[in-house]
Amino acid sequence: MMEGRSAKSSDPLVRHYRAAANRELAVQVRFATVDVFTSRQFGGNPLAVVPEAGALSTQQMQAIAAEFNLAETTFVLPPEDPTHTAKVRIFTPRAELPFAGHPNIGTAFILGRVEAYRNRSGHDTMVFEEKAGLVQIELLKDGDDVVGARLAAPQPLVVGDVIAPEIVADACSVTSADIETAHHRPCIASCGIPLLFAELHDLAALAVAQPRSEVFRQHLPNDRVTGVFLYVPANSKGIDIQARMFAPLFGVPEDPATGSANVTFVALLAELQSEPDLRLDRIIAQGIEMGRPSRLEASAEKRAGRVIAAKVGGRCVPMMQGVLDIA
Repeated sequence: MMEGRSAKSSDPLVRHYRAAANRELAVQVRFATVDVFTSRQFGGNPLAVVPEAGALSTQQMQAIAAEFNLAETTFVLPPEDPTHTAKVRIFTPRAELPFAGHPNIGTAFILGRVEAYRNRSGHDTMVFEEKAGLVQIELLKDGDDVVGARLAAPQPLVVGDVIAPEIVADACSVTSADIETAHHRPCIASCGIPLLFAELHDLAALAVAQPRSEVFRQHLPNDRVTGVFLYVPANSKGIDIQARMFAPLFGVPEDPATGSANVTFVALLAELQSEPDLRLDRIIAQGIEMGRPSRLEASAEKRAGRVIAAKVGGRCVPMMQGVLDIA
């Protein structure tokens, strides 16, 4: 036992922290993390938000997103139009996205708890400027407390290429027989970013699915699709659909909750219905197999045979706050 000596000044760890404390840093940036599409901590899809990112370069934003290593990290900048709430940039660990769902929901939740941001666009609404266009967001409240958000798709539904079931099966480690084609063949669709949608026969097939990056690179490169969204009708415990989403080429082997995919998905379901006029509401569970259960509430409206609106929303839970030291 060494009485009267807490730590030697020659200790390299002590020297390291003293040097860090005395060093003048170029930039210190606040951040917060939030679990999105859940009402409990450690569920849903985690998101990091940098609410004052004006001092950061694009290269720094990408490096920070890689450091967090979450599905996405958002960076909030002053809006180009002062009537809008903010400009928001979204990064996966490997690339910037023009639009994404859970990052918008989580960012709106974080900013919505700050009165100055709420008052820019209206007390319960926000408008984010993004590469895919303007994203309209409604804050969800429990009394005066902001508990979540709901967004409208920034672009109309566009249905693209049909993809052979064999390619989807190889990319997701299932068999061609596991893919249900009675309602639609696997296809690419977008309301802001292109995704591939495929229905599976049952939950057993969904449970064993795993992404194969080499097949994605060959047949589904990231300039063609952002990821693959697999789903099965559930019809139990208040859930209509159970789904999984893989985007390995963007550094997201599996996503616990994908707002951009689900808002496009509900629009696609409405498009596939024969009725020319309808309102479609679906509760979608995602992240079950990952141990991060998520609940997404999606809706679409169709008039005169055309999908005119699609929305997705859910609750959020705050997790962490801190400071990034950018030398």
